[in-house]
Amino acid sequence: MAEEDLTISSRGKPSLYKNTALMLVVVALFTLTWLWLNTRQRFTEVEKSLSQKLENYQALNHQSLALAKQAAERSSQANARTIILAQKLEESRDQQDVLQTLYNQLAENREATALAEVEQLVSMANQQLQLAGNIKSALLALQAADKRIEPIKLPRAIQLRETLTLEIENLRKLPQIDVISMSAQLEKLAALSANLPLISERQPTLNANATQKNVLKAGPLNVLQKIIFPIWSDIKNLVTVERIDKPEPPLLAADHEFYLRENLKLRLLTARIALLQRDETSYKTDLNTVSIWLNQYFDSKHSDAIQSFKLLKKLSANNISIELPQLNESIAAVSRYKQSLEKSN
Repeated sequence: MAEEDLTISSRGKPSLYKNTALMLVVVALFTLTWLWLNTRQRFTEVEKSLSQKLENYQALNHQSLALAKQAAERSSQANARTIILAQKLEESRDQQDVLQTLYNQLAENREATALAEVEQLVSMANQQLQLAGNIKSALLALQAADKRIEPIKLPRAIQLRETLTLEIENLRKLPQIDVISMSAQLEKLAALSANLPLISERQPTLNANATQKNVLKAGPLNVLQKIIFPIWSDIKNLVTVERIDKPEPPLLAADHEFYLRENLKLRLLTARIALLQRDETSYKTDLNTVSIWLNQYFDSKHSDAIQSFKLLKKLSANNISIELPQLNESIAAVSRYKQSLEKSN
């Protein structure tokens, strides 16, 4: 019994082992099958994901190629534009060089033109001083020259302006003589003297005026008085009572009167010339001679004669002997400027 039980137990153990091993094999097979299926599913998902990503990559690659193509086209266009811009820049530089050259030439021409105008104005001012003695006109000419050179901001132009300013200040310090007004007064005096009555013509005129006044003072005349008074007036005119303590006024013939008036005009003309030349001695000598002739030959009580004497007194009181400066400094400064400009060209 005991042996049978042992035999049965011996037989039963291998069967249990077999069954257990079989179960383990089945479980292992199921596990392997599950793992294989799971792995296959994952591989499928990964393959799908990779395929989708590959498609996306291909789409991106196509887009990249399109963008690269566009970029290449744009790069070609940019290169073409760059070449065109480089050509235009080169043309612009050439034009700029030409414009700079033209500007320099224009600036030089403008400076030369301004210098020529300044030289002419300074020469005009010097002529006004030396020939006409006109300080005001010379001052205006120098001021115009200073204003003409003012826009040029160069050292040589500044030096010239300083010289002109000094000359202008020197002219402003001189006493102003209105030569034009004095010349006009001399001309007016000549016009007045041309129509002045001679002193020899004054006495008959005064006698006639006195007779007329006496008749008017007598009041209304009757018929007899109207007949007698003209006869009596004629009788009184036959006899003239004059003072003998003074020399008798000279009587001039018609041709002598003409020469007297012409000599008077000539004296006034030489006085005007002496005024322009600043010759005070000749100027006052001529005026003094004119005054003597007016007193000696012409009616000094006439209204035009009274006005002429007033003009003579006013003209004789003016001092015309002013030492006028010569614009040597300004002329020399303009000459130096001109030489400097010629050297720079």
